[in-house]
Amino acid sequence: MTVSKDEANDLFHALIRLQKLMLAAKSSAPRVNAALDAGAYPTLFTIARLGPVGISDIASLVHSDVSTVSRQVSSLVSHGFLAKQSDPSDGRASLVSLTDAGHDVLGHVQHVRGTWFQGLLDDWESDEAHEFTTHLQRLGEALDRNLRDRGDAPPAAYTASPAAAGRGTATPARPVTKEN
Repeated sequence: MTVSKDEANDLFHALIRLQKLMLAAKSSAPRVNAALDAGAYPTLFTIARLGPVGISDIASLVHSDVSTVSRQVSSLVSHGFLAKQSDPSDGRASLVSLTDAGHDVLGHVQHVRGTWFQGLLDDWESDEAHEFTTHLQRLGEALDRNLRDRGDAPPAAYTASPAAAGRGTATPARPVTKEN
């Protein structure tokens, strides 16, 4: 059976609430390592998963801009968590990889965060956590595909006009183009 619009909206609202809670938890969580900004975790995890990788590839994978990822990488390199090397296929570019210290700090982050999440899930069964993870990964893949398919343009859906807000009426979104 297809998911209804109401069910989709319920899920969307639950995810928005979860996103806000995760941001609140992130901002109030103790720092795992004083030199490691939690905002750089996606960059660190991506590099750990892929091995030597270019900054623009990291930015694309984490849906961030190159300048942000470049600053994160510079900070991680200066703290000894990453090493830069010349890209053998393009001498102008660099590849980054985890150092031993990077592997150590990543292991520590995963241990601390894993312990915290394990406590949050203390009344869950293992199969529930596995099923939930599978569904979240599936939703993540769908969202990633959607973002990549759209490129820089917003979805070709509708956005509520200020006059129609709250009445369920919508007006077509104006497509964003390079000329706008």
